[in-house]
Amino acid sequence: MKIGLVCPYNINKHGGVLEVVLALKDELQKRGHEIKILTPQLRNNSIPDHPDVIFVGTSTDIYSPAKTTAQVSTTADNDKIDEILKAENFDILHFHEPWVPFLSRQLLQRSNSVNIATFHAKIPEALMTRTMIKAVNPYMKSVIKYLDVLTAVSDSAAEYALGMTAKPITLIPNGIDLRKYKIKNISKDKPDQRTILYVGRLEKRKGVKYLLKAFKAFSIENPDVKLIIAGDGPERQKLELLAEDLKIKNIEFLGYISDDLKLELLAEADLFCSPAPYGESFGIVLLESMATGTVAVAGNNSGYADLMSGVGAISIIDPDDSVEFARRLNLMINETDIRNLWKKWAKSYVQQYDYPKIVDQYEDLYKYALKTHGHAKN
Repeated sequence: MKIGLVCPYNINKHGGVLEVVLALKDELQKRGHEIKILTPQLRNNSIPDHPDVIFVGTSTDIYSPAKTTAQVSTTADNDKIDEILKAENFDILHFHEPWVPFLSRQLLQRSNSVNIATFHAKIPEALMTRTMIKAVNPYMKSVIKYLDVLTAVSDSAAEYALGMTAKPITLIPNGIDLRKYKIKNISKDKPDQRTILYVGRLEKRKGVKYLLKAFKAFSIENPDVKLIIAGDGPERQKLELLAEDLKIKNIEFLGYISDDLKLELLAEADLFCSPAPYGESFGIVLLESMATGTVAVAGNNSGYADLMSGVGAISIIDPDDSVEFARRLNLMINETDIRNLWKKWAKSYVQQYDYPKIVDQYEDLYKYALKTHGHAKN
């Protein structure tokens, strides 16, 4: 099959959707499929030509209702799109986050391929103003009508699309490359000081301020434990000032870190915490902690709650309840029996999310979509 993976986000910027797109590309190429990534060209930024990447249009920064920033696609030249689609003659176009303006709709309007979509993000209803809903809903409906097959990474991610269409939505979760984490797990060297780790963007929806408040209370009985905050974003200065106001001593802000350092920190940490109260549709960071054998505590957003089933449900906390949050940190870092139970569950549970198993599901879906919808495109 010849497959085009459409990613509306900055291909030069780390992010969950891009990770999935790149993993799909690599695994599908190993299986003999011809894969191209279609993505917008960055403004004021040149990227060397790559045989697997086709740049369509340009991109710009937006500030979303979920209090996060992203660089997304703007309009592209329709003649250029026609030229690309004719030259490539894709069997499948797989659109990731098709609701993001505007590249996906322009491609869909001119595509003769079988069109598949994957919804990754959850847009919190509380943040969708009536004005925004009036604008987004018609746009979403104009996109969905061109799609042959719909998928989502979780029930949370599928929720908004379900309100727009009667088409069925197949759930295919995100995944991770377990091989990377097995290597790190072999040498899980512990530093002398115990640590709690956060890795991610420093923005409002990630809820790091709640972690600081809970850690302050937790530190009264656990003065030897250090909190490491790895990542950058618009809330960093506010969070550093909050840590000073709370007089938190054992804390370090590392700023942006590489993937290699992230794996090392995860392997060394005693506890991983991702306290996001909303805006998460899945939880790749939680899969990473499972794969590394590092016990996790996580916010009670719907994406995390869906993922952390069975024994994993003990990880879920209300981040706004600082007292209970601190108690859970204490429980999950100090109670050996509970930690061992969690690790045993996680080691087995995470296996289903290994990338080859996730790509198996997409590959089967592609074949089904071509068989079911391909004849109508010819």
